[in-house]
Formats: sequence, structure tokens, C-alpha cells
Amino acid sequence: MIRRAWFWWLDYVYVGWWQLRHLLGGRDASRYRSGSLAPVLLIPGVYETWQFLRPVADRLHSLGHPVHVLTELRYNLLSIPESAALAQAYLEAKDLRGVVIVAHSKGGLIGKHMMLFDDTSTRIDRMTAIATPFGGSAYARYFPIRAIRAFRPSEPTLALLSANAEANARVTSIFGVFDPHIPVGSGLEGATNVQLPVYGHFRILADARVLAAVESSMPD
Repeated sequence: MIRRAWFWWLDYVYVGWWQLRHLLGGRDASRYRSGSLAPVLLIPGVYETWQFLRPVADRLHSLGHPVHVLTELRYNLLSIPESAALAQAYLEAKDLRGVVIVAHSKGGLIGKHMMLFDDTSTRIDRMTAIATPFGGSAYARYFPIRAIRAFRPSEPTLALLSANAEANARVTSIFGVFDPHIPVGSGLEGATNVQLPVYGHFRILADARVLAAVESSMPD
């Protein structure tokens, strides 16, 4: 119990650090858009800006992937369908094809919604989701905040995504052995599930083992 409380605390230290970095600047992501490999679209989690995925952006861009972010999402407080429509509009506007979505937490739900319902022009090749609550979170029911209660397993959009497994084979789900926000874990039936010996929900985004798993999930 003490060990888990420690990892929970470290998670929120990490959150505070990246929120501070966002406020202090460095928000321009245009330098990541160069590269000759498959384009990557980053989708962060709720109450996160794309900055939380900066370690992922650095890793993939260094390999030659052009990396795109959705500044219009801001702190990602829109509903999953609204966010998915916004992200799909970006792919259409930029005429991106063979796209790999790399997402954290809620971002993985947005990405799956896109793959199932929004991507009618088949621009998305696959998705790598990190610590995504595909089955929801039992803790969500205790929060009065609408943006968090949306993760209840019985919430209509989440239930719809859970019931539809058509896109699961194109998903790689990466998660740790303990996530303080997702007690049931992030395993997804039919997907490539990668469980790593890491702890936390946010802090794992900068873990070398997670970054290596993300790299391995990219197309050849």
C-alpha cells in the first residue's frame, strides 16, 4: 500500500512538472512536422496538453516520423465524439495518410472512435495507446466533474467503444503493472497488449521502456 501511494505521488509530481512547462512556453510543435516515415498524430489525455507527450514526440521525430499535434484540443475537455471529429478534420485538412495515432489515456478512446466511426477515408493505419481505460474506470463514478465521469464503464460512448472490437487488431495497448486511475488495467481484447514493469498513469510517458515499446509498434 505504501509503495503504491508513493507511485501515485510521483505521478502527480510529473503532472505538475509538465503543466508548469506548458505555462512557461515551448508550445510550438511545428519543428516536429518534418520526416519521411509514417506520420504520427499525438492525442493526449483529459486535462493534458500535447506537452505531456513531448518525450514520445522527441523519440519518434528523431527516428524520422513527422509528428503532428492538436493544439485545438487545448486541455482535452471536449466529449470523445467531439474530439474525434476535430482530430479527423485535422487529418483531412493536412491530407495525411498512413497515420499512426499515438495516444495517452482518454486519447486512446478518441483514437478508437476515429478508427471506428470518423475515418471514412481510411487515413489511419494503426494506433498505439498508452494507459488507456478501454474498459473505463470504476473510480470515475465518484467524481462530480463531467470530464471524469465520462470514464464510467456504463457511459454510452465508452460502452459503445467497448462493444465494438472491429478496430482492436490495429491497436497496440501499452500499460504498466499498476495504474492508480485504471484499476482493471488497459488490456484490450484482440489488440497487441504490452504490459511493462512500470508503475503509474502519467509518469510512464517518459519511461525508457515505454518509449522503446512505442518505437517497436511503429510500421516498418
